[in-house]
Parts: sequence; structure tokens; C-alpha cells
Amino acid sequence: MATLELLRTALLFGLTAVAEIVGCYLPWLWLRQGRSVWLLLPAALSLALFAWLLTLHPGASGRTYAAYGGVYIVVALLWLRWVDGVVLTPTDWIGAGISLTGMAVIALGGSAKVG
Repeated sequence: MATLELLRTALLFGLTAVAEIVGCYLPWLWLRQGRSVWLLLPAALSLALFAWLLTLHPGASGRTYAAYGGVYIVVALLWLRWVDGVVLTPTDWIGAGISLTGMAVIALGGSAKVG
């Protein structure tokens, strides 16, 4: 995978993760913190954007979703830190590194033929 394509894919994974998290966070605010029901409208739009962004990823959908999971974990932890203000632990960072390693194995090895 060329460097530019890898960067594009990584950015697309990041945008996809943010769209999914926003789409889930806004209803959480409404349900758990008594915020306005109107948050459901941008939440639905964000989840629609998330679904559309997934279609832009190269490769088989199952492999894309599997690789996306690693990026989602990292973005969710960053959201936890920046939005929720929770200090991340060393095990959070270790888990994120393991997730990204797994994502890289799936994403970069996906074009290899076995057998």
C-alpha cells in the first residue's frame, strides 16, 4: 500500500470513527443527561454519514470493518480524554497500540494470498 493511500485510508478511518462516536454520543446526552431531544437529529445525520463513509473504504467490507475497529478504539479513547476529560491510563495506551497493530496486520496483509 503506497504511503499516500495509507494516509488517506487512516484519515478516512478517523473521520468514520468520529462520525460514529458523535452519532452515539448525542443520544447518550439526551438519554443520560436530560439534554434536548433535538440532539437526535444531528445524531441521525452523523450515523448516516458514518454509514456513507464506510462505503468509501477500499477493499472487502468485512476486512474494512475489522481494520476500522482498531482505529475506532483509539478515537474512542481520545474522545474519552478530550471530550469526557478522563485521564487515560498506561493500559489504555497499551490496548490502543495492540489494536492498531492488529488493524495494521489486517489492513496491510489483506491483499496477500494464502495457500
